[in-house]
Amino acid sequence: MDLTNPLVYGVPAFIAFILLEITYSHTHGDEDLYVWKDLMASGAMGIGSAILGPLVKVTVLIVVFNYTYELFNPMVDGTRMNIMGYKSFGYEWYIFLLCQLADDFTYYWFHRANHEIRLLWAAHIVHHSSDHFNLGTAIRNGWFTLLYKPFFYMWLPAVGFPVEVVIFALAIESFWQFQLHSKYVPKMGWIEKIFNTHTMHQVHHSQNVEYLDKNHGGFLNFFDKIFGTWKELDDDVEVKFGVIHAPQSYNPMVILTHEFKDIWADTKKSPKLSHKLMYIFGPPGWSHDGSTMTVKQQQRLFKKQQQENPESVFNRPN
Repeated sequence: MDLTNPLVYGVPAFIAFILLEITYSHTHGDEDLYVWKDLMASGAMGIGSAILGPLVKVTVLIVVFNYTYELFNPMVDGTRMNIMGYKSFGYEWYIFLLCQLADDFTYYWFHRANHEIRLLWAAHIVHHSSDHFNLGTAIRNGWFTLLYKPFFYMWLPAVGFPVEVVIFALAIESFWQFQLHSKYVPKMGWIEKIFNTHTMHQVHHSQNVEYLDKNHGGFLNFFDKIFGTWKELDDDVEVKFGVIHAPQSYNPMVILTHEFKDIWADTKKSPKLSHKLMYIFGPPGWSHDGSTMTVKQQQRLFKKQQQENPESVFNRPN
């Protein structure tokens, strides 16, 4: 088995589990879980990612990661030594676990950045653009994220993790993220105290104001707890999946590019360079005139309205 490309072996499993979930939903009175046009759009973007992925692997993961590893871990008297003075890591089992933990820490900040920097959100919104939460949505991945995601992980080979171990950790991360996209797995007791689970990921895919920008973790949830972005699913709250500003289209090209077009349009709203930069690199929803609100602004307003009238229904601003 090629440890540097385990996702190749996962593709048939992804397809099989999607078909299994479709069958289960139709035999248990949940026919609305999948909409065929929505699934076809997700599939088209998943196929695109599968085609572009190997190209990125060769040009970025292999070339850049190997260059970084060689630069920071030169051979000294036949032994790889990190420039910080210690022996570079090997292939022991605990190194795999340590790298997986480092990967999860990196994934948390990569994922959080995708939600808090609008230019990155324009690439990541693709994954959130469906108003259906199912395993088909798991493969609805933006193509542009492939171009910059590896740069978040360059520090791993730099500190001494072998490139093969890093890529393997990335693959395990992808496997875990895929299976989280099912609403048929209930809360799992003590497991929820450690791992990022299916109900937590439902929170992440929700457009409910109180749930926005929560639960960014990979397979662990304690980075969300440490950095204040964790939230448990409330059984009394009806979850509405998707995004507030949806592309309103099943066309993959529209889904992939609509937020970039919106950014371009917003940069024309003000002549000030600082405003233009904020529309590109600021948080989604930022506006120079207050016409739209960021997630934090929406949540502060939501909390204020709850305190003033706990029975009120929050009307999400545009």
